[in-house]
Amino acid sequence: MLKGHCQCGQLRYEADASVFHETACHCSVCRRTSGAPFVAWFSVPLASFRFTQGTPASFRSSEHGTRSFCPHCGTTLTFQSSRYPQEIDITTCSLDDPEQVPPKDHIYTSTQLQWVQLADGLPSFPGSRSDV
Repeated sequence: MLKGHCQCGQLRYEADASVFHETACHCSVCRRTSGAPFVAWFSVPLASFRFTQGTPASFRSSEHGTRSFCPHCGTTLTFQSSRYPQEIDITTCSLDDPEQVPPKDHIYTSTQLQWVQLADGLPSFPGSRSDV
C-alpha cells in the first residue's frame, strides 16, 4: 500500500495496486504547474487510488489533462488524462516515502531545460514513451 499527503497534511491518499510508468517528466506544463525543472510521477489504476482525508481542488492544465492539488497549501498531487481514463498519475515526492518509487526514465526531454544535465543513466525519450 502506497500512502502520501500534501505539504500541510490536509489531504491524504492511498493506492493499493502495482505502480507503472515511473518517470521524470520534463514537459513545459509539468514545469510550469510545479515551479520545478521536472516532476517525478508514477501511475496506478484509477480504481486503486483514493483520497482518505480532505477534498482536493483541480484544474484543466491542457485539453486532455486535469491536475489535482491541495486547496490549502497548493501541493500538486495527481494528473489524469482523458486519453487514459483508467489510470492516474501521482507525484512521487508527495508519497510518505518517495524512495519506494524511483523514476525509471525521463520523458519529454526534447523540452527539458538546457541547464538540467541528466547523469543518472536512465533511458530518456524526446516525447512520451508512446511516441517511440
